[in-house]
Amino acid sequence: MASLKDVAKLAQVSLMTVSRAINSPDKLNKDTYIKVKKAIDELNYVPDVSALKIRGDRKVPQLIGVLALDTATTPFSVELLQAIEKTAQAHQCNTLIVNLFDDHDAERSINTLLSYRPAGIIFTSMGFRKITIPSKLQSQPLVLANCISPDLPVASYVPDDYQGQYHAMERVIAQGYKKPLCIYLSLNTLAGKLRRKAVEQAWQDHNLLLSDLTSYHLNLELGDEHYLDTIEIINRYFKEGSPDIDVIICGNDRIALLVYQVLLGLGYKIPQQVAVLGYDNMVGIGELFYPPLTTVQLPHYQIGERAALHIINRIKDKQEYKIDCPLLIRQSI
Repeated sequence: MASLKDVAKLAQVSLMTVSRAINSPDKLNKDTYIKVKKAIDELNYVPDVSALKIRGDRKVPQLIGVLALDTATTPFSVELLQAIEKTAQAHQCNTLIVNLFDDHDAERSINTLLSYRPAGIIFTSMGFRKITIPSKLQSQPLVLANCISPDLPVASYVPDDYQGQYHAMERVIAQGYKKPLCIYLSLNTLAGKLRRKAVEQAWQDHNLLLSDLTSYHLNLELGDEHYLDTIEIINRYFKEGSPDIDVIICGNDRIALLVYQVLLGLGYKIPQQVAVLGYDNMVGIGELFYPPLTTVQLPHYQIGERAALHIINRIKDKQEYKIDCPLLIRQSI
């Protein structure tokens, strides 16, 4: 890789002149600047940011570090990372994303990120969850995205799963459905607990009996293959025909995808015979259900944007910010 010295030699100028051409071009005459610029382009020279930082150059864009726990490997949270990058670029900041995989070798990843001296760090996870903040991050400007820490006061931006599910159930109730079959995420997940609580609270708030709700939790902590348990649940109620179920409340769109396949395979019409409600608005899939799936949008883009602005604007609050999850009304309800 070309150095500052290489540029100076090719342009036949001093190192100071090259430095001025990069940092203060207005202090050079036009011919000299053009000569240096030509040498930079010819050598594909890139300024050494670490050296600029050591000199205290104020023109160096601040860096936002991102620790992505299982996030960068999944399609579900791609919008979150995209929002962080776009927001940073819009404010003349750079980002450095370092992946964590189930906390494997977390210390090395954290050391790598801290070695770049970021202005702040965003810790994000795939799936709304509780995390433990590593000790080396506790003294850093830190914000959590799509996760919370029960142990330390730290700002976090998370989906308002309760609000999203409650609003969706109000729509279900307004449409006159009386006998829901609910297939939730794992009971030990934040989303699984919050979404069930919202369903039941909305149901009771409209003077309906909890005994009319038929509820299951998938054991997804044992592996994604347990999504397939959805097939057995649907067959249990629909295979023999004329079930006492008029709407299926799905813990997420992956469950809804299986529900569609089984129902349509058994000859049921959606929503004429049974309605289906999803959750997540699964990236690249949500609008491809037939008929299109009514679902709740996880606000990943807004979470990433707000988390980035928290660092950029140096916000000092250490509270939990809940981001609305809007209902996307399509044809399955």
